[in-house]
Amino acid sequence: MQNQYKAVLLSSLQKVFQDTQPQYQPECLVFTALKEELFSFQMAYTSKQEIIEYATVNVISPIEKYIRVREVIEIPSAYPCHSVTDDNYLRTKPGLYPDLLRDLKNNMVQVLPNRWKSLWIDVQTSQDIPAGKHPITIQMFSQEGELMISQHTEITIFDVILPKQQLIHTQWFHGDCLADYYQVPVFSERHWEIMQNFIQTAANHGINMILTPQFTPPLDTAQGGERTTIQLIDVIKEGKQYSFGFDKLQRWIKMCLDVGIEYFEFSHLFTQWGVTSAPKVMATVDGVYQKLFGWDTPAVGGAYTEFLKIYLPQLTQKLKEWGVEKRCWFHISDEPSLQHLENYQAAKASVAEELEDFTLIDALSNYEFYKTGAVQIPVCANNHIEPFLKHHVKRLWSYYCTAQKIDVSNRFFSMPSARNRIYGIQVYKYDIEGILHWGYNFYNSQHSIDTINPYQVSDALNAFPSGDPFIVYPKADGTAEESIRLMVQTHMIADIRAMKLLEQLTSKEFVMSFVEGDLASPITFSSYPKSDFYFVALRNRINREIAKCMNKQLGK
Repeated sequence: MQNQYKAVLLSSLQKVFQDTQPQYQPECLVFTALKEELFSFQMAYTSKQEIIEYATVNVISPIEKYIRVREVIEIPSAYPCHSVTDDNYLRTKPGLYPDLLRDLKNNMVQVLPNRWKSLWIDVQTSQDIPAGKHPITIQMFSQEGELMISQHTEITIFDVILPKQQLIHTQWFHGDCLADYYQVPVFSERHWEIMQNFIQTAANHGINMILTPQFTPPLDTAQGGERTTIQLIDVIKEGKQYSFGFDKLQRWIKMCLDVGIEYFEFSHLFTQWGVTSAPKVMATVDGVYQKLFGWDTPAVGGAYTEFLKIYLPQLTQKLKEWGVEKRCWFHISDEPSLQHLENYQAAKASVAEELEDFTLIDALSNYEFYKTGAVQIPVCANNHIEPFLKHHVKRLWSYYCTAQKIDVSNRFFSMPSARNRIYGIQVYKYDIEGILHWGYNFYNSQHSIDTINPYQVSDALNAFPSGDPFIVYPKADGTAEESIRLMVQTHMIADIRAMKLLEQLTSKEFVMSFVEGDLASPITFSSYPKSDFYFVALRNRINREIAKCMNKQLGK
């Protein structure tokens, strides 16, 4: 019976399309990991039968309790990439792309005739997992109990604990999108539950900073338009007097700390792409709940400036009372260009005194703008970062989004996973302090004109390449379903943690000799190895060297 089926083990870096036989790469099947690491691989399978069959998946391993098996689901992409691409894309046409990872129901999967599917297999190591080589067998049985597929591998777990992540990592969390998708009132108890579920998933995968909606974030919103209100601060205005309620903010901070979030980035105090206006601020004015500020409110010099002069001191005092002030960062406006410099400087000056004890950070990719000193910490697009590196800008951050489409790392459906994973090595090499992405769970169309179903629309209605707007999916039960891209990003962060550990045991120069020693040219943000084998082999070498150094320290 087994002759009727094909199966092949794969690394976590291949993407399996139904219409294409995956490439067998035995050199990528040497698996090693450290403790406290999430390691993944795949098993692709197909059938020669003429009918759809159902199979039961079985895992045999002495570390079976640490293993999780999920099915890779293809997601529609109407807009997989922009019209201009480079040669490092898997596909450029609309179609189905493997991305969603879904837990098996009753350990069952479909086996399709002459079409390929894959299982995603995680090994979540922990401090108590036994070190050494561990065999893993993945089997599939027919409904009659006959063995259809059996694949065997092994993983070596080194007796070394992967250290805590140092990189600051934020992907913008959109609580309003969750309220819209699940059709629950904002800040209802069910909304809090759902948000906690999604934030927990983020924290589990190395996202340790959270966008905090003090007011509805003025992000990706059409000028003059509105997003669903999500405002943690209660604003009360009676006559000319303001007062504020911070209970929801305090609950938010406690919730996020409880699930593992370490840093809070407060939503932007001024509008995106020009710094012209105030964000939407809702208030109870003389007993009536209404919009206090918005697109028609000048950013600087009027009622909004007066409001901030009253609000910010009370906010920052609360943050100090709660003992989180060193964990809190603030934004002025997102992605200002040089033509907006005067607006940005004025906006920053209007709150400088109130925020003098806090860190300010903004996306900024123009070095001439940075030279003015307007932005304290720049978050630079990875395709514009070279001038910042050349001038040794301290505390530099990096980001990518829809526009980073040529040469540099990104996470579109249409790109190979290696193009996502190389980002970690680049971040490590150049001592990048933090990384940012705008779309953890953006389930709106561009400019938030409409809401979308991310299982059906993965590109913000033909606006951004699929994979840019979100990296998790909203499961019906209110939890987050993960994606291949989230997992590869998790492996990317593990790479950084492993390199940092080896650096502590040796030196950065030694680590970089592993990273670049066999390459024809040094790694940059636009030039880097593209083969899956490079990443698999590098991590295996690093893991073995860490274990060797640790044993030497212990006299073994």
